[in-house]
Amino acid sequence: MTARIYQPAKTAMSSGTAKTHKWVLEFVPSQPRQKDPLTGWNSSSETQTQVRLKFDTLEAAQDYARAHGIPARIDAPHPRKVVVKTYSDNFRHDRYGQWTH
Repeated sequence: MTARIYQPAKTAMSSGTAKTHKWVLEFVPSQPRQKDPLTGWNSSSETQTQVRLKFDTLEAAQDYARAHGIPARIDAPHPRKVVVKTYSDNFRHDRYGQWTH
């Protein structure tokens, strides 16, 4: 079973970057989930997909995977574009777009 090492992105519900600084190792499912005939829920017989390990550094996650013989794929984080805006920019005389009430 292979694993994926990545740094999670920020949630869409907030502008903060909490819980995005650690690296996560999670196992990739080797077979697709199947619909349970009794309940209709998606299920899988693989319990490894429920495991999420968090590490402070990428090297620590790689060392763990190497020590336990887990083949791992590393997904590099995308750099975040920060656009600095202030409330007063809404009232600038040289702003782009139309200003309406």
